[in-house]
Amino acid sequence: MSAPSPTLPIKSVEAIRYRLIETPWRFAQERAEEIEAHWQKRRARTPDLYNGRVLLMHRTGSEEDCGAVLEGTCFEADYKSFTAWRDFGFSGEILNVFAMAALRSADGAFLLGEMGPNTASAGKIYFPAGTPEPSDLKDGLVDFEGSARRELKEETGIDESELSFTPGWSVVFDGAYVACMKRMRSPLTAAEIVARTDQFLARDKNPELTRLKPVISVADFDAEHMPAFMRAYLQHALRES
Repeated sequence: MSAPSPTLPIKSVEAIRYRLIETPWRFAQERAEEIEAHWQKRRARTPDLYNGRVLLMHRTGSEEDCGAVLEGTCFEADYKSFTAWRDFGFSGEILNVFAMAALRSADGAFLLGEMGPNTASAGKIYFPAGTPEPSDLKDGLVDFEGSARRELKEETGIDESELSFTPGWSVVFDGAYVACMKRMRSPLTAAEIVARTDQFLARDKNPELTRLKPVISVADFDAEHMPAFMRAYLQHALRES
């Protein structure tokens, strides 16, 4: 199903710098029982969910007006509290700032992944991505580019050594979501990338993706399964190219 993309703010920045600070999350403390009950329901539907650790950002109110650098502070939280915060409606002054691997083929297609049934976002279609983890920290700062490269490798098997990277970021602001697109280019065609990824996924006993979906025009958009920030970015990027 194709549909016009939503109008969302998109900003080009040179760098993204979020510094880790130790701070309690009142949402997780005050709603612990609700969070646990919600987590048990989610686990009943998707047993493979794992309560790991993620990094979330404090909202400053100035994110969309930042200059060449998007920056702020972040804190560590458990995944079950993060999923409850998201599913309960994003309460509090918190943001989910995350990097996405905006992979493009030699013949001009963007490559999106469809999330597998064992994941928290089953059926959703977007670039390989993930909420930052503590392992993404370097000297107290979140390594967003490293996160994007890692997610791409984990989800598709595509190594960064095979790609060229565009400096800077395109950042899409969608409420509590701040999607940071790192443009990556492959020397392979879309068909070649899809074939290689299909082989990689077939070897994985529990793959995160079910397939890659090439997008070459707005006619390829799936409004039901592609998040608003994804459609907004693609329309912007396709218009530029």
